[in-house]
Amino acid sequence: MSTVTGVPARRTTDANAWVAMAAEFVLTGSVLFVVVTAVRWVTASPLSGALPKPYPQSAVVAVIVGAALAGALSSPWGRCSGGHLNPAVTFGLWLTGAFPGRRVPAYFAAQLTGSAAGTGLARFVWGPVLADRMSYAAVEPAPSCSQALLFTVEAMSTAAVLTVTLLLMSRRSWTRWIPLARPAATAVVMIALGTLTGGSANPARQFGPALWAHRPGDWSHLWLYLVAPLAGAALTGGVARYQACRPVHPPGRSDGRSRERRSESRAC
Repeated sequence: MSTVTGVPARRTTDANAWVAMAAEFVLTGSVLFVVVTAVRWVTASPLSGALPKPYPQSAVVAVIVGAALAGALSSPWGRCSGGHLNPAVTFGLWLTGAFPGRRVPAYFAAQLTGSAAGTGLARFVWGPVLADRMSYAAVEPAPSCSQALLFTVEAMSTAAVLTVTLLLMSRRSWTRWIPLARPAATAVVMIALGTLTGGSANPARQFGPALWAHRPGDWSHLWLYLVAPLAGAALTGGVARYQACRPVHPPGRSDGRSRERRSESRAC
């Protein structure tokens, strides 16, 4: 068996997979902590009186969350894991062949448990106000938003965010813009759709808060917030697989396996 720095190659690969999964857990949890904290201070504190509802408050939260997401994607851990932080992104990249299918379940588990852990950390830091006044920042559709509309809007908004990512992955010189473009697209979705669906576009965004809030209303439409982004990712990923915006091969590699590893940094 070949070795890398004295470690069997298979063990090195397995270790890298665990590091990448840990990075997804930590970064997803960190971003959810920021999400809940931003909502807590913008909508459930004296500061909320200085910001009219709903769009100014949504815009401030979106900018804060976008900045946190950009920091996560630009961090060493973000470069290590690929900075998915969203099961829909992982699913879409797998469909394009840019991410290995064997790691999809592990990434899903890391992202969802990271979401629950980050929300729980916010509860520990900020106390009962999260449950009493803001339901742990769990989003919910507007009363006028039907289930069909909720599904469609969440699916299409996720498809749009993933399209931005895949387009930038289609040229090596463009990939450096992903840590800015994807958070910007996410912030736009949050601002544009915040009063209609909550602008989640990420199963991990809703999973942890809904789990902690434990409201009957959240459970009734949680499946939509989980499934609709995956459907949007399937649409974009399926189209991209056969179009010119497929992710590029890493330098020096031309086999199919190189495309599978494109969304994971060799720093892992």
